[in-house]
Amino acid sequence: MAKYDQEILNAVGLRGTLSVVELSEMLGVSDQTIRRIVKPLVDAGLIKKVHGAIVSVDNPTTEPFQVRLQHNREAKAQIASKIAELIPDGASVAIDAGSSAGFVAKALQIRKNLTVVTNSAFVASTLSLKKGNKVFFAGTQLRDYDGASYDRTAFNTVESLRVDYCVLTASLVHHKRGFLMAEQSEADMAKAMTSIAEQTIFAVDHSKLVKNGTQGLLSIGELRPQPWMITDEISRGAGGDFDDIANVIVVS
Repeated sequence: MAKYDQEILNAVGLRGTLSVVELSEMLGVSDQTIRRIVKPLVDAGLIKKVHGAIVSVDNPTTEPFQVRLQHNREAKAQIASKIAELIPDGASVAIDAGSSAGFVAKALQIRKNLTVVTNSAFVASTLSLKKGNKVFFAGTQLRDYDGASYDRTAFNTVESLRVDYCVLTASLVHHKRGFLMAEQSEADMAKAMTSIAEQTIFAVDHSKLVKNGTQGLLSIGELRPQPWMITDEISRGAGGDFDDIANVIVVS
């Protein structure tokens, strides 16, 4: 691909739609240069150009995981881009199967020579196609609604490795209870991934930060060293200070 092609494809894939002006500012080139760069990408069917905007060609579906990818898409894209800045070329990383992890996988396509272990078919397929990456898929049987694996093989694969980082998502985050999961298998996988990582990073948009409604959710407990939590906003309704459970980075 020509210069800037992959950056444009990643940005449009993450955000769904970007204007020519936004891409121009992002890449530090003129509007005319953007139009020239995107023309062969449009001709190849990789993106679409509509009224001054560049649009992803990903087809919307009604599958649960794909629906979740659309929720707070802009926020998830910003969070994913920040995480891609924190993880350097050549790093090793474990990535879970949440929808925000899917955005992180796309953002990490700018990185080179990553070693990745994941229980997400979406994450594995996204990063395995990047030349120089080494991707270990953890599991054999996939859930039919999100393409994730939580069988014994998944845990064995994760537990056999050591990584620099793990990137996790959460059902909700409470300033006292910490990071919460909806299912026991998800909580167990989060613990397994944190146990093999030097540094844990949580990707959680503002809608996951709550002060009530955490009944029935499973806490993964206190983590050491303290994880990073990358989010787009902490509203007053979130109920408290999250600095006791994570090193917080707000991207917007």
